[in-house]
Amino acid sequence: MRIALGITYRGTAYKGWQSQPGGGTVQDHLESALRRFAGQGVRTICAGRTDAGVHGLNQVVHFDTELQREPFSWVRGTNTYLPADIAVQWCQPVPDHFHARNSALGRRYVYLLRESPVRPALETGFAGWVFRPLDVEAMRAAAAYLIGEHDFSAFRSSECQAKSPVKVLREITIRRQGAYWRFEFEASAFLHHMVRNLMGCLVAVGAGNQRPEWVQEVLDSRDRRRAAPTFAPDGLYFVGPRYDPAFGLPEVNAALDWLP
Repeated sequence: MRIALGITYRGTAYKGWQSQPGGGTVQDHLESALRRFAGQGVRTICAGRTDAGVHGLNQVVHFDTELQREPFSWVRGTNTYLPADIAVQWCQPVPDHFHARNSALGRRYVYLLRESPVRPALETGFAGWVFRPLDVEAMRAAAAYLIGEHDFSAFRSSECQAKSPVKVLREITIRRQGAYWRFEFEASAFLHHMVRNLMGCLVAVGAGNQRPEWVQEVLDSRDRRRAAPTFAPDGLYFVGPRYDPAFGLPEVNAALDWLP
């Protein structure tokens, strides 16, 4: 039987999603909890690996098991052994051809940014920070150059393991509420550090350090050295993947409601 789980987590205390020899990742904690509940080893495959400090609102994983358990039992039983900042939100049996990563039609991220002349304290770990006023129209103009199918090598980490730097960036929306900026990204897939590198460039434009057209120049250069520094992970949230509705898996639009 193949099982899919939806996981939320606060990434602040962890070394990212992917399991490491020294432990300390979200995957390590999840698989330990599944092993304790199931009484046997369970290996999970996720929809999208997240970096250290990045949060997950609907990380989807799948695993195979011979155990027969009700979905609510997988949720409650696994959560019993998880730390307070990681929780299984839902469980659903899926067909054998479902694959958390390969079946995803797209992925979504949100970056939450606080604009304030003084460094905030309460939002530390949950929102990025910028002390200069940002120009929304300039940032939207810059974002328009990024939409579509492109080679995103200029926004790719040197440690990226993706086979191709070509991705389809479908949408970037930027809006402000009070002191908070919310940037939403949707793409076919993302490269390592891609969203944080895009954020660095958009903020550079919004702060008046670069022209909107500069983003097009960076994109065309395919040279990471031409782009802005990688932005902090604090305000980055993996909203989750999109799948064919035929799978019937939950989406988490409601989970975004608590963000400004």
